[in-house]
Amino acid sequence: MASVQSSAPDLRLTGYAHGGGCACKIPPGELEEAVRGLTGQTAPNVLVGLDDGDDAAAVLVRDDLAVLSTADFFTPVVDNAYDWGRIAAANALSDVYAMGGHPVVAINLVGWPRDVLPMELMSEVLQGGLDIASEAGCPVIGGHSIDDPEPKYGMAVTGTADPTKLLRNDTAEAGLPITLTKPLGVGLLNNRHKQTGEVFDEAIATMTQLNRDASQAAVAAGLKAATDVTGFGLLGHLYKMARASGVGAVIDRSAVPMVSGAAEALRDGFVSGGTRRNLDWVRPHLTADSRISDDDLLFLADAQTSGGLLVIGELPGHPVIGETVALPADDSELVRVR
Repeated sequence: MASVQSSAPDLRLTGYAHGGGCACKIPPGELEEAVRGLTGQTAPNVLVGLDDGDDAAAVLVRDDLAVLSTADFFTPVVDNAYDWGRIAAANALSDVYAMGGHPVVAINLVGWPRDVLPMELMSEVLQGGLDIASEAGCPVIGGHSIDDPEPKYGMAVTGTADPTKLLRNDTAEAGLPITLTKPLGVGLLNNRHKQTGEVFDEAIATMTQLNRDASQAAVAAGLKAATDVTGFGLLGHLYKMARASGVGAVIDRSAVPMVSGAAEALRDGFVSGGTRRNLDWVRPHLTADSRISDDDLLFLADAQTSGGLLVIGELPGHPVIGETVALPADDSELVRVR
């Protein structure tokens, strides 16, 4: 699906936001501290709650049916309003796919500076979200909007899944390959776009690609553990999965795919603050071989928006980037990069 020409082509939406996309998330360490006292809900029908920071909540409503619930929204990641809507919708739907589910219904979440930006642009954002949701077969019915000094858009999504086939971030087992279904580096390119106005079509295509097919393939293959790679970067989401599952993980840097243009953006220093905070959070639990540079680690910590699935197990057609291993004795070696 191609971009559409904006009704206000001279407006740069990214200039109205302090950050962009999932890079504007609250840092993972601060977030975990803030919600620490909210974990441990033990209702018998709660299959997946807050404890391990999984991608969506899962509640058993029938022996053969789980309902999934999630919400995701962020500030503009690109200047084109329609593309921002598409990216935000794909990102919100991704949480359901990361759990092995099927999205059933979505509602819009909008913050808009109505005295600053034209309402026609908001309509373009909503149209982009609707078009991606339609591609997913997920109706968008209503939503909520507020007058906000900073533009924000996303969706709350409800989905369903077979409770016996959920993909979770706490069910990884040692001795299995690790698969990544989209290339990394869109955070670097989004940061470059925000600062320079350069447009990167491959990054937009990657961010608007649904994770539906990869999710369905993982479920069909009987795999049990997955998460999506978004604002906490590959290293952050892998660390969360390894910690929740009680395993270690080894990543082969040379096997991790990179979106076109990301290497140059990294070389030129277009690294977001969110990416640096991701690496700072994971570093106490990370070891790296001597040939691995700081730039390599920043790339692996790059704050993604609408990234791919990180799947424990092999999915044909997608690269294997490492493997899970037995839980290391030393917590500083939970994740290794070689």
